[in-house]
Amino acid sequence: MPNTQEENEEFVAKHLRRNILVQLTHGLFGQTGFRLFAAPTFLPVYLYSLSGSEFVVGLARSLEAVGQMLTPMVGASLIGHRKKILGITLTSSILMRMQMLGIALTGLFLGSTNIGLWLIIFFMVLLGIMQGITVVMMNSLRAKVIPVHRRGFVAGWRNFLSNGATAIVAYFAGGYLIDNNILGDGYAALFLLAFFIALLGIIVFIFTKEPTGIDLRKRENIQQSFKSLKPLFRTNPHFARFFLVTVLGSIGRMAMPFYILFAGTRMELSGAMLGLLTTIWMLSGTVTNLLWGEIADRKGYRVVMIITLALWVIAHCQLLVIQEVYGVMIFFVVFGIAISGFNQARMNMVLELGSDADIPLRVAASNMASNTVGAIGPLLGGLIVLAMGYEIIFIICILVQSVALVIMLNSVPEPRSLEAKLSEDDELV
Repeated sequence: MPNTQEENEEFVAKHLRRNILVQLTHGLFGQTGFRLFAAPTFLPVYLYSLSGSEFVVGLARSLEAVGQMLTPMVGASLIGHRKKILGITLTSSILMRMQMLGIALTGLFLGSTNIGLWLIIFFMVLLGIMQGITVVMMNSLRAKVIPVHRRGFVAGWRNFLSNGATAIVAYFAGGYLIDNNILGDGYAALFLLAFFIALLGIIVFIFTKEPTGIDLRKRENIQQSFKSLKPLFRTNPHFARFFLVTVLGSIGRMAMPFYILFAGTRMELSGAMLGLLTTIWMLSGTVTNLLWGEIADRKGYRVVMIITLALWVIAHCQLLVIQEVYGVMIFFVVFGIAISGFNQARMNMVLELGSDADIPLRVAASNMASNTVGAIGPLLGGLIVLAMGYEIIFIICILVQSVALVIMLNSVPEPRSLEAKLSEDDELV
């Protein structure tokens, strides 16, 4: 096993093709299953059909995000000191998938009852908790096995494959499973299918070839990991400003559960139409993910972050003026392009803004920030809808995300340019 940085790089290069294939296959299955849950269509509409309340929809998404908000530091504390993290990552991933199964089975057997509704929300909270832990582990492992100059390619193709597969499944499953009420609850049947697809992804992930970690942090408990954030922000100002952009840019998550509910005020929402809109959303991101990956490998992820954040602002502006079904479709195209690139840039740029030893901590902090907004936002959004209507949410997102865009343009440099400058300075010394 590699014991030096040079040997580590040789190990990664030797097994790069295998690990890329594993990452792409995991993306095809694992991400597809989760995207069916995360889509801003099926689960919000299902919750609304069970509860009849926009507030409950926002509350459910907020509680799910609370789990994601609280646990990234748990993930960082569990892996920061470990030389190998594949085993614990697999364990966390399996536990995450079990919550998906819980949601599906609850829908099938108890979905039409009040107990069923709150049990689904309970499993959503557990899903959020396990997601918060697992995403940190997955991204940290990806950083170990995929070198910087290939991450854009891998991220682009992972998203391309998963978005394409999700679009196909959403289109046919939405029209068939939901409209025909398969298994007595078409939505629950769809979520059960999503679970089995996601399970295939984690089986493939077992074949990852992981190098031994060299640049490690000392073993820390959760409290110590939180205390490490202050010196991290102080000694890494570029990451601190990127962290702020992540918080402000993620304000769009406040509006996401309400996109489809707002669309319902402009058009009739059948299962087939939900499937079509989900397909449009997925395909728009699918086509452009390869472009974002190519741009990132050539120019870095800063450019991708700027473009997609601007597109998300434009999408919210367009949403304010739509009056018919075609306007809704155009919105989901622009939103799909924006959110896929924004998430790809956010998750990958954070890997480059500092030392390898701090990757789990940076990923945890970034995800915690995004998920904090995701936790508070939908709940606040539900209250705003009840008091003032949908449009106010979109206006708030436009203003806050515009501030994030200005900060990104003026205060966050491209990490690869910083590395090049440091290399030149070292040569001069």
